[in-house]
Amino acid sequence: MLVKMEILDVGEVIKEFEAMTKDAENVQRETLKKILEENGSAEYLQKLGLHGRTDPESFKACVPLVTHKDLEPYIQRIVDGPSAPILTGKPITNISLSSGTTQGKPKFVPFNDELMETTLQIFRTSYAFRNREFPIKNGKALQFIYSSKQSKTKGGLIAGTATTNVFRNSEFKKAMKAMQSQCCSPDEVIFAPDFHQSLYCHLLCGLIFREEVQFVSSTFAHSIVHAFRTFEQVWEELCADIREGVLTSRITFPSIRSAMAKILKPNPELADLIHRKCSGLSNWYGLIPELFPNVKYIYGIMTGSMEHYLKKLRHYAGDVPLLSADYGSSEGWIGANVNPKVPPESTTYAVLPNIGYFEFIPLKENAEEQVQDKVISMEPKPVGLTEVKIGEEYEVIVTSVAGLYRYRLGDVVKVMGFYNSTPELKFVCRRNLMLTVNIDKNTEKDLQLAVEEAGKLIAEEKLEVIDFSSHVDLWTDPGRYVIFWEISGEVSDQVLKECCNCLDRSFVDAGYVSSRKVKAIGPLELRVLRRGTFQKILDHYLGLGAAVSQFKTPRCVGRTNHRVLQILCENVAKSYSSTAF
Repeated sequence: MLVKMEILDVGEVIKEFEAMTKDAENVQRETLKKILEENGSAEYLQKLGLHGRTDPESFKACVPLVTHKDLEPYIQRIVDGPSAPILTGKPITNISLSSGTTQGKPKFVPFNDELMETTLQIFRTSYAFRNREFPIKNGKALQFIYSSKQSKTKGGLIAGTATTNVFRNSEFKKAMKAMQSQCCSPDEVIFAPDFHQSLYCHLLCGLIFREEVQFVSSTFAHSIVHAFRTFEQVWEELCADIREGVLTSRITFPSIRSAMAKILKPNPELADLIHRKCSGLSNWYGLIPELFPNVKYIYGIMTGSMEHYLKKLRHYAGDVPLLSADYGSSEGWIGANVNPKVPPESTTYAVLPNIGYFEFIPLKENAEEQVQDKVISMEPKPVGLTEVKIGEEYEVIVTSVAGLYRYRLGDVVKVMGFYNSTPELKFVCRRNLMLTVNIDKNTEKDLQLAVEEAGKLIAEEKLEVIDFSSHVDLWTDPGRYVIFWEISGEVSDQVLKECCNCLDRSFVDAGYVSSRKVKAIGPLELRVLRRGTFQKILDHYLGLGAAVSQFKTPRCVGRTNHRVLQILCENVAKSYSSTAF
């Protein structure tokens, strides 16, 4: 109903959200019933003996908790064809590829019209709350969005990254128009086959329409930071293009050149203005509002592994607010940011109770049960959406509209409060991204905090950690943590030794500290990388067909991720061993 409207009625969207979240428990029961009725003919569900039952109790009794690995044989059959109701009642027409940065290779995930509709519902909901606080006029958005190439699977399905499947869907553009959020770049730039050429033209379009740009966005904060780091390198070339009205020869694709020729005209006054503004900045502080005087906010996913980029993004943003986007994954969406004024570090996501059926595994210590003189460890039973407790951490279980039933997403969330009767979740970390050698357990969040603490030592010298990753080195005896840093300039050996010791001391997990003291874990090693190493990792993933829109720097590189580990190890400029213990 709402999508067909010329301009989205934000008041109506908020009213619907209020009603739904006041009755979250019943909405969840109805959502599960709808999913099971629509997909009851699917082979996977038929095997499990539900016999048409759609209540949560029968569902939990019959359907097991699964991981992606459990569903791989079913998904592979969908990919290979022929079309059949394997996981869903209606055939799947598209396959999404996950970013692959977690496991080292992309996963296949089903994508359908129903999942697209939940995507748009999340977008509409967060937009309604955002627009209430930061109203935008009918201008343009500088969106650093990129679409990787779609391909056909053996069974004739269209395969592409999740973001590509969304951006190429005809409903996406209609929704953006209704939300007054049209991209200032033509489709030929968004769907360009070369990311570097696409990024350059996004920047150029933003400058041409600078007065009309209402907000700057990308899927992830990393892409926005990467875009303005690139701007620092190419701004004079962009000015030259605007001055002459001729596109640089670095853009080689005829489709892009043709599309850009329609909007790029000689404008020496604009070129002079941009040149003046850039020349007058101190270390690029406040670049975004200088370039785009009517920008209201900067928008993208800024939580989890993206928090590292916030410091640099704030540097570029000056006084412009940073707003974190919504919570989801290639498998589906979970919650919307309905408190946009909250800083990204404190962002929570209100779960939409009608876009999937949600369960949560409590992450307290596993319960122990006595069975015939043996004590066995048991994982706690999942609880429902409205049964979670404030202050507790959980692993998220999703039953989606696209054929995933009781699927372990692998995300750890903390319940921070409730919006009416639906929980507001804070993303904590990926459950399986763990640094561990012995009895130690350090998460991605622990790694990030350690890097932030040690990074303060080089911040005193006006330098920064551009990006970072880690590896558990079990080839040495005892095993140890290896941290990789790419730094924005030269740092003395003395300071880097202190950074290494600080990193080692900043892992405060009791298992780690005690193991380091008794030398059951070896000294942490800090390896400083040559400039451009993380760009090589990005290029590696782009070469595998990933989209920049979905790229996340792998924070913990395992031994199975051979190529990324090789890139890191081949580009080490200096290394330091900790003497902290």
